[in-house]
Amino acid sequence: MLAANREFVQRYPVTTKRAMRAILKAADLCDSEPLKVARFLSDKLYEPRYQVGAEVVKSLPYNRWREANPEDTIRFHALRLHEVGMIKNTPQKLIAQGTDWRFLNELKRELKA
Repeated sequence: MLAANREFVQRYPVTTKRAMRAILKAADLCDSEPLKVARFLSDKLYEPRYQVGAEVVKSLPYNRWREANPEDTIRFHALRLHEVGMIKNTPQKLIAQGTDWRFLNELKRELKA
């Protein structure tokens, strides 16, 4: 999940897209080369136990960003939050006013495997 401040995105669209591209490329790397990523995590002591890091990286669905529909995900969770009174806006209003899929759609086309 990625979130950004609206003013930042409007002021720095190129920076926003570069950051998003880097995150998505990292997710692709985790999916395509999990052992290499696990070695990096171990070398940098983020997870010093190589085997544990390898198992975790291999078990997570890093390629899901290409397949999942983020609007459906937001609608599902917003509906739950609306039902319990944590948010006042309806899921549809939240999606209409609080989301912008342009960068994601452009990057999906650009980063096609």
